[in-house]
Amino acid sequence: MIFKQLFEPDSCTYTYLLGCEESGETVLIDPVIDTVERDIETIHSLGLKPAYTLETHIHADHLTGALKMKALANTQIAAPAMDKLDCVDLGVKESEIFQVGNIQLHPLFTPGHTSTHHAYLLKSNTHTLLFSGDALLIEACGRTDFQSGDPHALYRSIHDKFFTLDDETLVYPGHDYEGRQISTIGQEKQRNPRLGNNKSEEEFVNIMNNLDLPYPRKIDFAVPGNSQCGKCPDNVPEEYHGPCDIKKTPVKRETHTTQGDQG
Repeated sequence: MIFKQLFEPDSCTYTYLLGCEESGETVLIDPVIDTVERDIETIHSLGLKPAYTLETHIHADHLTGALKMKALANTQIAAPAMDKLDCVDLGVKESEIFQVGNIQLHPLFTPGHTSTHHAYLLKSNTHTLLFSGDALLIEACGRTDFQSGDPHALYRSIHDKFFTLDDETLVYPGHDYEGRQISTIGQEKQRNPRLGNNKSEEEFVNIMNNLDLPYPRKIDFAVPGNSQCGKCPDNVPEEYHGPCDIKKTPVKRETHTTQGDQG
């Protein structure tokens, strides 16, 4: 498997590129509209071909790049089936493997940050990787104070779906705001200030209900836009509108060649 962790600095979002060395197909987990052209260029530079985008949830802090990727690179849009979005080509569900070439992602239904949030587990010969979305971050977790959030549900999701994994499981979060890239389940069970050291559900709920965080600056256009897979609604402020302009140019199609040991 070929793997790249990509970063969008305005929303501090991580996008994950997974490529199958045999088929050349790729999936981008949580693409951002601002960096679609970069992501396509990265895929082609690796001798791969765009195939899918995959969402963890309907984001409130950025517009997804799913629809723009589809327009520019003819990718298929995958997202949690329970969101029932008309723009989605393939709905994913827990217990149903999402496969791209020989890459198998196991969806995990992990509500709490949103009511339909999913994470994705990948088991390789050497490591288990958890793409935790916004449910579990590095020494933090996703907010629960808007968009169907529920701290009780998030606590149970993390404890029942994540903290039951091996301590060596690598955690790749949907965001990080301090320049960190990776954690492990063992580290989060010990060091996470909201969840670690066997904090009770009551303690966690109290912490989450008293974060007093500012209103998300993009939520008013991001949520309705992401409910249409990244279509820019009319209320996108001018300062954020640039990436909404899709300039269709001929997409460079690379002939896939085996990349060797890059995964």
